[in-house]
Amino acid sequence: MIYDPSWLAIAIFLLVVSFTLGLSFLLGRGAKSSAGYFAAHGQIPWFVNGFAFAGDYLSAASFLGICGMIAFSGYDGFLYSIGYLAGWIVALFVVAEPMKRLGKFTFADALNSRFHSVGIKRAVGVSTLAVSVFYLIPQMVGAGALVQPLLGLPHWAGVLIVGVVVIFIVVTAGMVSTTWVQFIKGALLVVFSTVLTVMILQRGFEAQTSTPEPQTITTTSDGAVLINGLPKGTGPGEATLRPVGTIARLPDGQTSTGPLGPVSFLRTLQESEIVLWSSATTRSEDGSTTITYTPKPTPGSQVLRPGESAKFKGIRSENWYDKLNFLSLMLALFCGTASLPHILIRYYTVKDEAAARKSTIVGIGAIGFFYVLTLYMGLGAMISGALDVTDSNMAAPLLARSLNEPLFAIISAIAFTTVLGTVSGLILASAGAVAHDLIGSIKGVSLSDRQQVRIAKIASVIVGAIAIVLGILFQKLNVTGLVGWAFSVAASANLPSLVMLLFWPRTTKQGIIAAVIVGMTSSLAWILLSADTFSKVYGLPAESALAPFSEPAIVTVPLGFATLIVVSLLTGRRRTTA
Repeated sequence: MIYDPSWLAIAIFLLVVSFTLGLSFLLGRGAKSSAGYFAAHGQIPWFVNGFAFAGDYLSAASFLGICGMIAFSGYDGFLYSIGYLAGWIVALFVVAEPMKRLGKFTFADALNSRFHSVGIKRAVGVSTLAVSVFYLIPQMVGAGALVQPLLGLPHWAGVLIVGVVVIFIVVTAGMVSTTWVQFIKGALLVVFSTVLTVMILQRGFEAQTSTPEPQTITTTSDGAVLINGLPKGTGPGEATLRPVGTIARLPDGQTSTGPLGPVSFLRTLQESEIVLWSSATTRSEDGSTTITYTPKPTPGSQVLRPGESAKFKGIRSENWYDKLNFLSLMLALFCGTASLPHILIRYYTVKDEAAARKSTIVGIGAIGFFYVLTLYMGLGAMISGALDVTDSNMAAPLLARSLNEPLFAIISAIAFTTVLGTVSGLILASAGAVAHDLIGSIKGVSLSDRQQVRIAKIASVIVGAIAIVLGILFQKLNVTGLVGWAFSVAASANLPSLVMLLFWPRTTKQGIIAAVIVGMTSSLAWILLSADTFSKVYGLPAESALAPFSEPAIVTVPLGFATLIVVSLLTGRRRTTA
């Protein structure tokens, strides 16, 4: 059975969680003021902050989602890694030093540094909440996916455990504990992903002579699950899901290769034949749903060629909507990194602009190296014989289990801390938006340091509860696809205002407010009306979607810039003539 609980994994998981909670409790004593709670007093060393960037940014989407997409789709999944990494160039050259110079606690501080506008604080506070909650969904989905093989618990239990632990981290110590959790998690993730990649290369490839059989999973109208026509379970007369992932043929008639180097690994795979899996869903009149997973022998050259999966068909499609969808996704990934509130607030944790720049360079190095590793981990999972055809998010942990049980235990625990680090950063950004930007901007309300911290902690509990509910509801979606949407909302709502504030002197506060609101609402509306949402969330036919393609950034990011320019010109002229 794929998901037999591992007692070693459980022990390491409990050790990691206990250490994380103990660290939060220990560091919580120094986070009583708003400066300590939101920004760690600006005293985090730049090297630690750089790896904390990696720990914050390398989320469940990076480790679970990208590896899963590569395992199921080939090279196309790696395009997400390229897009995520490219966005850090914008962060380094455009955002790093100005963010430290302009702000204090939240992203709204930077946009409002020149105008001291209540409207900007409110608009950006709402935008920060929207982006953070959207980004929280895939992290919580990833948490639920991890706990199933790790502890033998259902998806909802994993989401609940992560939610409770993260709320404790944020409430007890804020940015101080969040930073050190992210630092430790980022370093461990890079180190053990390297170990996993080395083991993949050492194992090499082995061809399988038998042809895998299709698998069917039926969910009846009363909620029962059948696998290949038999009830799901482990007893007599019951069926379990079969793990998959094989190479059908190696070059030159080989049956195995032995250890390979990084280049020979890719070259051998390109000349081989891989068994990929396709799925088809049918719904019957009695309300039952049947998904059939069918093996599909595929040339390795096709696996390593971009544009072969449905998600990235725009690379090769003759349909302009498909091409625009691909370009829109790449634009969102490139622009979204420098617009994510939980990433931006990390610049306030170091002492000066030089430290902000150096920590960004360290983060780029760690993140870039990790993303190279995702290609090998995803391809290794593809032919590991351990894939779960129903859950792409579990590719990397199940790959580790196929190699070594202790490695599976460590990788699963690290993946869990990956979720903890990112979720704590997102909840902290949301709490800051509520306490510092929204409630702090209400007319006649003047909050003391302690009151801001108290309200932020209450907001953390509320946002955490919302994240738990959404993580349960969105269980079936790939976490990387969900993060792509969050990047679109962040890029559309935040990037136009930040760039224009830095480089266009005629920017007005009205222009910033309008750009944030228009960018946020247009991108959210586009996503909610897209074909992917209609089919995967609403359960409606994709053909009935109102948006012509699923990724909004190519429309909504320029719309944000245009809105800011037009409104700034109009309001600037009115102020001049007044």
